[in-house]
Amino acid sequence: MKISRRDLLVASAALAAGGAALGAKRTHAADGSSPWQFPVKRPIKVIENEWIPLRDGTRLAARIWLPDDAASKPVPVVLEYLPYRKRDLERVRDSQWAEAFTPFGFAFARVDIRGTGESDGILHGEYLPQEQADGLEIIAWLARQAWCTGAVGMRGISWGGFNSLQMAAKAPPALKAIITQCATDNRYTDDAHYVGGALTFDKLDWGAQFKTVLVVPPDPHIVGDRWREMWLARLEASPPILAEWLTHQRYDAFWKQGSISTDYSTIQCPVYAVGGQVDSYRDFLPRLLAHLKVPRKGLMGPWGHRYPQIADPGPGLDWVSEEVRWWTQWLLGTPTGIMDEPMLEAYMEYQTAAEVWPRDTPGRWVAEKTWPSPDIKAEIFYLNATGLSSTKAADAIRSIRPQDTLGITKREWFPNTFNTDLPLDQTPDDKRSLSFDSVPLTSDLEILGRPTATVLVSSNKPVAKLVVRINEVTPDGKSWSVSYGILNLTHRAGHEDPQPLEPGHPYEVEVGCYFTAHRFKKGSRIRVALSESLWPLVWPSPEPVTLAVTTGASRISLPVRPVENKSYALPITALYDRIQREAAAEPHAADNYTLTQNGPDEKGLVVLHKVLKEPVQTLDTGATITELSDWYWSIREGDPNSSVWKMQWTTGIKLGTWDTTTRGTVELRSTSTHFHVKESIHALEGDKVIYEKSWDNSIKRDLM
Repeated sequence: MKISRRDLLVASAALAAGGAALGAKRTHAADGSSPWQFPVKRPIKVIENEWIPLRDGTRLAARIWLPDDAASKPVPVVLEYLPYRKRDLERVRDSQWAEAFTPFGFAFARVDIRGTGESDGILHGEYLPQEQADGLEIIAWLARQAWCTGAVGMRGISWGGFNSLQMAAKAPPALKAIITQCATDNRYTDDAHYVGGALTFDKLDWGAQFKTVLVVPPDPHIVGDRWREMWLARLEASPPILAEWLTHQRYDAFWKQGSISTDYSTIQCPVYAVGGQVDSYRDFLPRLLAHLKVPRKGLMGPWGHRYPQIADPGPGLDWVSEEVRWWTQWLLGTPTGIMDEPMLEAYMEYQTAAEVWPRDTPGRWVAEKTWPSPDIKAEIFYLNATGLSSTKAADAIRSIRPQDTLGITKREWFPNTFNTDLPLDQTPDDKRSLSFDSVPLTSDLEILGRPTATVLVSSNKPVAKLVVRINEVTPDGKSWSVSYGILNLTHRAGHEDPQPLEPGHPYEVEVGCYFTAHRFKKGSRIRVALSESLWPLVWPSPEPVTLAVTTGASRISLPVRPVENKSYALPITALYDRIQREAAAEPHAADNYTLTQNGPDEKGLVVLHKVLKEPVQTLDTGATITELSDWYWSIREGDPNSSVWKMQWTTGIKLGTWDTTTRGTVELRSTSTHFHVKESIHALEGDKVIYEKSWDNSIKRDLM
């Protein structure tokens, strides 16, 4: 998923200060002798478009930045490989990064994936073998260039983070190291499709956006008169992508392709993994640190789906400096001291971002020499009938009744526009859940890792979910989301071979919650809230479900870290507050964002509607970009199959007389046995529709 235009405004100022905050801690030599010196900047140039020829005759479009003198003094190159259009949609972001990074003695190449931007061919889906095969050729081509030393790195966030891992797993000899940010090692469990084996709204959201990614036309100023032929070919080949994804409701070969968790040993180069606590793509980071055997580092900040220099929520980092250190170490072979530092650096939040945004999240940086850390111990709290306690009480049975509209305070799996997408005060949903509170804490308690709930539960239906939310209840009575987990109970033994529940039979199930670093403050209570629903984050079960939970026997394990009085020194950018204030004066997405909720009415109907109209962006090429997103959710209490999800994504690009718009729409409904999904694609030149296609598919529910 992409980053909003507002973040590009923040990035512009942040990257302009690249390298300014590099401190002495970050520049010591590996052997403790004379310190490594930060490189002197070199003048750079940009190649607006370079064609990379592939063996099958396809040409991929690249934009390349490199030092002026690279022909006589070759440099390593760092690759970012995306479907998000180097020429326009990501032009500002790419330019800002390259202009801040490449003067320190590196080249930067931004390549459009086959069938996107100005690259030839057709893109048929996500993370396909063709993309990886092309990537091998790209890396080899870059390494052969006269201006290149032969050493290649890969970086990226989201899609670019995914394929950095995927390319590392192919082990091309020229690929020496990667930085992967806000990504995943498992495409089924940790992408915008299924959460704990339950269908998430973000499959629909991403499906509508991806439909436009597949078909936006190439720029005629690069490809010439064949642009329309290329556009029509992309439109004709556009698949019913949401229906395709819905035909794979379990962890099968479709999702295993491109999931490096199937064999971590295939990665042979150093890996730097970066995530954010507000992001939904964060659990990959501790898994990589635990399972990889190569040199590796991890950084978990307080931000969402953002680069560290953008860092919303803040505080942010001087990320240019960190990447220069990493690439100097692994592409130039010069020790910078980066690998002498702790394996994991994480931001321990003292409040959740939702409590304080847009201010920086209070907290401090902490560090672990290795991961998993021997200093973090599992502390067990029992879900007793009288509340949450470190002492087990007698077993008792408590019911969770059907609540189809429970979950509105935790609406977003992928929060993006933080003024409204961050989790609200959880109290309204807590009151409708089976909740367990601790007594007020007598001292601070810090956790770092993934909490895990073990619950003895039975269901009156063969298909059901269990949702576990872990909240901090502050002394003023408000409840703030710290972590949560979801499990489709038919997936209790794994996601490959789900099995129906035997109604009334108790099962002991384990629900993993999202990785977090959080301090529960003295005087607060820890709350664990259980429910069957979390709508509209996930689709309802086929029938109304009543769960029975055995308290006493059920428990939660928290990864408790000893509380320290000191703060680990990390180079937090001193300019960050000023950057945020300056960006706030610019137009940004929140100014054009509306969210309304109607209901529940007398019939129990709830309707949510969200619209985001990005500010018009004008590029240095003269092109203008417009983007509009429209989300719709509705459901009627007591009728899980009344749920309706709709999403529309529109992208317009105009340059002189070239004026194109593409629009993708998706809609999902269900019965107890089938999903019904409608999809459409529309393409316009000016106001004239030049192509449209729609699909209407019925797909059997697979214990979903």
